[in-house]
Amino acid sequence: MAKVKAVCISEKKGEQKYPVDSVELKIDHGIAGDAHAGNWHRQVSLLAAESVEKVQKVLDFQLKSGAFAENILTEGIELFTLPIGTKLQIGGATCEVTQIGKECHQGCAIRELAGDCVMPREGIFVKVLREGTVKAGDEIKVI
Repeated sequence: MAKVKAVCISEKKGEQKYPVDSVELKIDHGIAGDAHAGNWHRQVSLLAAESVEKVQKVLDFQLKSGAFAENILTEGIELFTLPIGTKLQIGGATCEVTQIGKECHQGCAIRELAGDCVMPREGIFVKVLREGTVKAGDEIKVI
């Protein structure tokens, strides 16, 4: 079963996100209180814990949830293989995959610390179709 491992936000762009107890996903916005929210195609970012583990193996420090600026850290689902247009039930919200990967911006905090950033290769972005609350432990279903 695929599930949410952590939900994370940041108040400013370009910063690592930090875990919170739960987030509210809003239609045409993304996560309430997150710097990357807005009425665009990259409202919420998702990254698999399995992707993070690939980078973690070569580091001498422990990565925390949100280190790659992901809003939702997942477990048990290979996100980057999902086609654009795939709909996901994430906790109480419904989302649609809009982008796989991204270009990494200059001055990326995690790339500077770790020497690599997996988000451009294996992270995905979604837009919110149905509002709802999402928290660690929630199930993720492809619908």
